[in-house]
Amino acid sequence: MSIHFACTLCGKCCRSMKLPLTTGEAEAWLLDDNELQVICEALPEMPEAVADDQRAAYRRRRAFAAHSGQLTIQVVAILAANIGGACPHLQPDLRCGIYERRPLVCRIYPAEINPFRELQTAAKACPPEAWSQERPLLRHHGELVDAHLRTLIREYRDRDAQDAERRRRLCAALGLDHAAIADEGFVVYSPSRSQWRRALAVSAEVLGPDAPAAPWHLVTNRRATLADLTTRAADIVARRATDALAGPAPAWEFLSFLADDL
Repeated sequence: MSIHFACTLCGKCCRSMKLPLTTGEAEAWLLDDNELQVICEALPEMPEAVADDQRAAYRRRRAFAAHSGQLTIQVVAILAANIGGACPHLQPDLRCGIYERRPLVCRIYPAEINPFRELQTAAKACPPEAWSQERPLLRHHGELVDAHLRTLIREYRDRDAQDAERRRRLCAALGLDHAAIADEGFVVYSPSRSQWRRALAVSAEVLGPDAPAAPWHLVTNRRATLADLTTRAADIVARRATDALAGPAPAWEFLSFLADDL
């Protein structure tokens, strides 16, 4: 199946989203005085047969090692621009105010960065006319036609993997230690700008001994997950969907993909 696409400048893709950023892009986003969040999910240690799965390998490439109780885990921490309503860089004429330095995700859209996520036109914000047959060819027989677009996707994936260690240090500097189980939901942190500025400065310093890794708490609203992780001696927090917790570290919110059954 072939997919055609051209931007219509409708501005719909520039509204109400959490936009994944590389570490460098996140620093620039904060310099522009915009809001930034950390979205955390965790992959518990898996049997060898599952660990060889390509989807799991893709996630592990983006993750950093940690522990929860006696359980070894991999934590994926996504730095995301928190955009409620119109993007702060969306101009009145619906053009991008930072077009020449816009994030990689914006450059890649509407293509998918995740190699295991199928491009579905119905799931995109673009209007039907953006996908008309008169538009340039975007994908043919499952492959992206534009070589530059393919290069951008590889660049994002490489940066994402390279940034994992920096994101580990950022989480430590911010005091983040809760994560949802992968495919069940996300734990979303919203640090203040002052917390971000301090953490970015601290996490950029790689000289000297590293602090001992702090334990992570796994958040779930599923009875079966709670029972399984309890037998594996993990540190578990049972929470209902959209629960939030405030404390010395930035407050977090649990966003579940699944219905509560606790």
